[in-house]
Amino acid sequence: MLAAPVLLLLLVPFSPSSAAQLPNPGQAKVALVATNGQPFPWDRMRLPKTVSPFHYDLSLHPNLTTLDFTGVVRIQLDVHEDTRAIVLHAKQMQVSNVWLLAPEGVRPLRVLEYPRFHQLALLSDSVLTKGRRYEVQLEFAANLSDSFHGFYKSSYRSSSGEVRVLASTQFEATFARAAFPCFDEPAFKANFTIQIIREPRHIAISNMPMVKTVALPGGLLEDHFDTSVKMSTYLVAYIVSDFLSVSKTTQHGVKISIYAVAEKIDQTAFALDAAVKLLDFYDDYFDIPYPLPKQDLAAIPDFQSGAMENWGLTTYRETGLLFDPDKSSASDKLGITKVIAHELAHQWFGNLVTMEWWNDLWLNEGFAKFMEYISLDITYPELQVDDFFLGKCFDAMEVDSLSSSHPVSTDVENPTQIQEMFDDVSYDKGACILNMLRDFLTPEAFEIGIIRYLKRYSYQNTVNSHLWESLTDVSDVCMCLLLFMMAIMDTWTLQEGFPLVTVEVRGREVRLSQERYLKTDDHSLTEGFLWQIPLTYMTSASKTTHRFLLKTKTGVLHLPEEADWVKFNVDMSGYYMVHYAGDGWNSLIKLLQHNHTALSSNDRASLIHNVFQLVSTGKVRLDTALELSLYLSRETEIMAVTQGFGELVPLYKLMEKRDMANYIVDLFRGLIDRQEWTDSGSVSERVLRSYLLLFSCVRNYAPCVTKASQLFDSWRDSDGTVSLPVDITMAVFVIGARTPEGWDFLFEEYRRSLQMSVKSRMKSAMTVSPLQDKLKMMEQSLHGEVMKTQDLPGVVVSVSKNPRGYKLAWDFLRANWPTLIKKFDLGSSTISHLILGCVFFKVQLLCAQVRSFFGSLTEESGSEMRCIRQTYETIEENIRWMDTNRPLLQAWLDKRSHRAAHEDL
Repeated sequence: MLAAPVLLLLLVPFSPSSAAQLPNPGQAKVALVATNGQPFPWDRMRLPKTVSPFHYDLSLHPNLTTLDFTGVVRIQLDVHEDTRAIVLHAKQMQVSNVWLLAPEGVRPLRVLEYPRFHQLALLSDSVLTKGRRYEVQLEFAANLSDSFHGFYKSSYRSSSGEVRVLASTQFEATFARAAFPCFDEPAFKANFTIQIIREPRHIAISNMPMVKTVALPGGLLEDHFDTSVKMSTYLVAYIVSDFLSVSKTTQHGVKISIYAVAEKIDQTAFALDAAVKLLDFYDDYFDIPYPLPKQDLAAIPDFQSGAMENWGLTTYRETGLLFDPDKSSASDKLGITKVIAHELAHQWFGNLVTMEWWNDLWLNEGFAKFMEYISLDITYPELQVDDFFLGKCFDAMEVDSLSSSHPVSTDVENPTQIQEMFDDVSYDKGACILNMLRDFLTPEAFEIGIIRYLKRYSYQNTVNSHLWESLTDVSDVCMCLLLFMMAIMDTWTLQEGFPLVTVEVRGREVRLSQERYLKTDDHSLTEGFLWQIPLTYMTSASKTTHRFLLKTKTGVLHLPEEADWVKFNVDMSGYYMVHYAGDGWNSLIKLLQHNHTALSSNDRASLIHNVFQLVSTGKVRLDTALELSLYLSRETEIMAVTQGFGELVPLYKLMEKRDMANYIVDLFRGLIDRQEWTDSGSVSERVLRSYLLLFSCVRNYAPCVTKASQLFDSWRDSDGTVSLPVDITMAVFVIGARTPEGWDFLFEEYRRSLQMSVKSRMKSAMTVSPLQDKLKMMEQSLHGEVMKTQDLPGVVVSVSKNPRGYKLAWDFLRANWPTLIKKFDLGSSTISHLILGCVFFKVQLLCAQVRSFFGSLTEESGSEMRCIRQTYETIEENIRWMDTNRPLLQAWLDKRSHRAAHEDL
């Protein structure tokens, strides 16, 4: 094993006189001390701007037997201020033989290390002169990481049982510094020329095409890759593996290749066709040719996130790329296509034009999330993505309704804070406010503006205002339009949360007011917030969408004529919620009960969402929300149905009232009974079928349990050879996992299956089992022997939602916390998902334990993470909600039961 950072070569003496010329503006509060005890010449986490790289020559030799790597990097630099120090990043590696290659000759540099900031200072005995170019060379060595970031080890087991090892990279956000010394901030863009040494049994791929291979002594080969375009360090990528590939060429001449392990290469056809179609679409839509000659998509056996947009070499979880037409579901197809669309959109949004700093991550991720839906709506209309976009806004609002939320654009500095930016606010809220802006400007004007933005800032870094300038085109119109746009959009990107618009209709007069929607009883936290809200509305008298910009705390608009009902936020194109004061909710409830199709599916889903969320703030009584839910017995559209489940099932989980579960089953019984146990229908119909039948089996709805049991027994009796309809397999597996014999059979099938989507459904079904001893499968996933460690967070959260498993999951989380934060990294969305998933529902039982455990953590072990504050808020809100609404819920259920019994008579 290579040690942690060690004392580096000390080649030039350090003197106090040289310190005066080092880049250290302002007096440090505390002098930083390098690992050798000497003063470190920089006192900030962000790098100085005295020098910047413009080219890297990077040579690497990973050893897949000893699981370490060595390398040499030569960095060409521009000097912007006279300096004696070059400060850059390196993390947990040995650095040696550091040289300055100057016009006057080669000379050694002294190296100081400050591990807390992951920084090296290369000290020169003479001044590096402003306006000149220099080159530094560093040799380095490190272990391949056993986490999922940096240059890390991955492995898989072949069908013969042999373990194969590969090495892959994941550098976003701050992990390139763990693979080679570099200026690891997005604004330090440079060109990269990469060489990789490998054994003949492996291949190497990187961002750019390989231009030649050179034979080295000892039977090794060195692959030389073409020089990259100018890009940020977090987009550098390389893989050394025994993957196979398949390729096609786009209409624009770009070679697309899919890489995967040999035994799964036959599952790549769908992804290959999708990537070709989508890259061609973006090429035309953005009116900017994809700048590289190739685009590789690699399915990595061990991968923490869903995928990564490395320029020219996008990497994916196997489940995010591999598709078997006979074994993968409609949901799998939708998910794979969306993730490919997301990563390819990044080749323009993020790679070509990159945010200046991580505080504006949404300029990357919000756009890529938004473009998933724009691109697929055109290229794959049969996937019906419009049926699913609204769910992203609801997901964002769930986080954004907490006082611990953050603005879309927010200050961050250290790596943990940066990691925390990769959340529903940056992705989903970012996408939803872009959708609102597109609706406000018109799709045509919006498209023109974003193309202008991409062309204007190609190969550069941007901030929010650059986007607003491009959307208004200040070169052609007056400055007042830009100021108008910035005034609107700054309210959405520079303050956290979102508005609740209260609407009260009095004849033709509509009174409006806005406030921050917040799940708290501390009303002082809602003060001081004001948005400029592009309202839309329609009425019973006019189905035309009307518009009104609410710029102040209150406002009044006048209807052309009186109406029976008014619906604001048409199709929920705006990122805000609406409360209908007075008789407003009652009029909408009557509409839904008598003619629900008068409103679109999105409008119905938004009403369900809004009314139940308003119960949390006391704006609406729970029994009013439940009365609205009664219409769902006639609902058939996926967004409204799943949102109904999304609001009602948590009530059951919080209250654990059997009559609540019965109410949910009764409400959807007609729709459930109409489901066929086949793979017929549109994508939305198939996804809804999977959802309904799974729910029915989990809730023990007898007809579904009987059918699923018959199908499972038939499948097991055939030793897994009978083909089950794909969309219903999850429901069948859940029932099968209820017996020890069925669970064991599923586990063996999981062990030997090569179909990733099938394995995913089997794994999920096993976590739902009532067999408590089987739920200890979390330990197997931790060790990664059968179940991959990448799947551990999902397994733990799923077990925690199981009534028989929540305590097992919570105990597992606490017992393995040091391992988990090392493996998945502090601040990551994975750790946040684990924490929030494990404590969400059993709040009263776990409240004291949660506070005790998280209260015992140090900053190094995660005490400052935002998700811990979110956990406390969620616990307090759930307890407050139960105290307020438990009697109301029981009274309403009793009243409904009595009414149903009377009707039966």
